[in-house]
Amino acid sequence: MKKRILTALILFGLITPVSSCYGFSFKKENTSQEQEQQNPQSQQARVLYAQNDIDDALNLLNSIPEQERSAEDWLLIGNIMQDKQNIEQAIYMFNKSAQTNPKFYKAHYNLGYIYLSKNQPNMALEEFKKAVKYKQDFSYGYYNIGCAYLKLKKYSTARYNFFKSLNLRANEPDVYYNISYTYKMQGNEKQAKVYLDLYNQMTENHDL
Repeated sequence: MKKRILTALILFGLITPVSSCYGFSFKKENTSQEQEQQNPQSQQARVLYAQNDIDDALNLLNSIPEQERSAEDWLLIGNIMQDKQNIEQAIYMFNKSAQTNPKFYKAHYNLGYIYLSKNQPNMALEEFKKAVKYKQDFSYGYYNIGCAYLKLKKYSTARYNFFKSLNLRANEPDVYYNISYTYKMQGNEKQAKVYLDLYNQMTENHDL
């Protein structure tokens, strides 16, 4: 495998997979408690969404009165709006999710991603920090905090959060890559090479 040249790389915790980004989604991730709280329409909407039948899923969710919608319902509507490239509506729905349950880390995480993709790193940081406040072992949350600080060129703080992500989930090559980048930007070529070599080793092993 050809070794990658060290350049700036900003990765986001994305709703749907794209090149060079985490394909990280909450569409199928429900706790048993959340599942117990879902009404039949919500459950069926999640099945349809997982099958990529987003229009029928949206119709089902819209049939639930607003005052009866759960934080998960609002989140899924937001995901659908994002799938349809209706970003402002997605933001509105994720905010409704967070208002329904202020401790719902998934809503804050998805909001943070949108703000980061819109080049609003300070707003993204506010949401990502809420996500890790309510889920302290959330490695992707710390990872994306690091990405936001990279946007702000705060390399030491970015690296600190990448290491926190690494402590929780050590098998993500891109974390090593971005740690290497922060060292590179601060003139520490030796440490930059250490983590770039680790990145290359992991990606080479993955390709075997």
